Amino acid sequence: MRCLLFIRQPERLPLRWAFLRGSLSVALISVAMVGLTMMLVSVLMLRAYSQHNLRLIARSIAYTVEAAVVFNDVQAAEEALQTIVREEAIAAAVIYDRSGEPLAAYRRVQSPVISWLLGGHYRTAIVHKGGRIGDIELTGHAGELLGFILIASGSLLAGLMLSVLTARYLSQRMVSRVVEPLENMTQITRAIRRDRDFTRHVPQKSNLSELNDLSEDFNALLDELYAWQTHIKVENSLLAHKARHDDLTGLPNRSFFEYRLNLVLQDAMHQQRQAALLFIDCDHFKEINDGLGHAAGDKVLTEVAGRIRRHLRESDLVARLGGDEFAALIYPLPQAKDALRIADAVLQAMNAPIVLNDKGRVSTSLSIGIALYPQHGRSAEHLLRSADVAMYLAKRDKRGSRKLASASDP
Repeated sequence: MRCLLFIRQPERLPLRWAFLRGSLSVALISVAMVGLTMMLVSVLMLRAYSQHNLRLIARSIAYTVEAAVVFNDVQAAEEALQTIVREEAIAAAVIYDRSGEPLAAYRRVQSPVISWLLGGHYRTAIVHKGGRIGDIELTGHAGELLGFILIASGSLLAGLMLSVLTARYLSQRMVSRVVEPLENMTQITRAIRRDRDFTRHVPQKSNLSELNDLSEDFNALLDELYAWQTHIKVENSLLAHKARHDDLTGLPNRSFFEYRLNLVLQDAMHQQRQAALLFIDCDHFKEINDGLGHAAGDKVLTEVAGRIRRHLRESDLVARLGGDEFAALIYPLPQAKDALRIADAVLQAMNAPIVLNDKGRVSTSLSIGIALYPQHGRSAEHLLRSADVAMYLAKRDKRGSRKLASASDP
């Protein structure tokens, strides 16, 4: 049994959102802690104030009801108690006689929980001539304190909302200052990866020195990459040119010529057009090269290449196949006689002697074999062979001449 284990990748948050959420969280926690601390301190201070107030009220009541307690006058004690506590924040008040029995009492409706949390409680003795004659027990009323807490809570909530809005605004400004340059780098990096455009740069508009330094270093790196890319393109172009061209004459080499020949024949087949291949050999080249030296031979080859090239169209292809052998591909070919005319022009171009740098002049001629597509071959190999055979027949019959291949040639 195969067990497939799926591992959930952690959620990836945008940097802007992560910064904003973090700063807002810190602001909210800070404001909430400060607000709760202030509220707790305020409640404790109010409780202390309430306790002190109960103590003062208890002393006042004790002084007022002292006579009523001495004579055990319930009505007088209740009247005195009602007169005082009715004007004060008292939830409950009880006067006890010497034996601890209630003599007078006063109560307001209040939740026991609220009374326990916020009201406060105080009990003191009633003294007459230095002796205890009873007790007073007071419970504070939490209405005012509860109202203050509600008002404080509302103010705290309003302050919290204002703090959140302010923190959000400040966080967005801070995040924009930090994240915007990084987002620009990300966008430019993606564009470079997609389009290979190293000319784009990150704008340096942040007032944070670290981000400006990072942008400057990033742009410098892009400049270096652009320089390397340009260098590599140039090197690749030179290597590609060397791979396809002859170093001496600058003409395409045999491999490139055969590649282009195949493409031309495919197009000629689809377009039903004619093409001509001229196989050209330099007569007496071995004697010139051996007798006058390689420098003279190179000069002759270079001059021959130039003269052939000048008598063909820009769309035609001239190549050096190797040694003293050249080839010309004429396409499209309107008529067969146009190939003969071009071959004659090339032969006539060799009538003028070739001027050597330090050894005078030398005369040479060319032998040309001509093969037509599709009459003399439908493949590149067959056409090259037909033109090659025609060139050797021309050289055998008369050097400096041209010969058209025949259908009987291979």
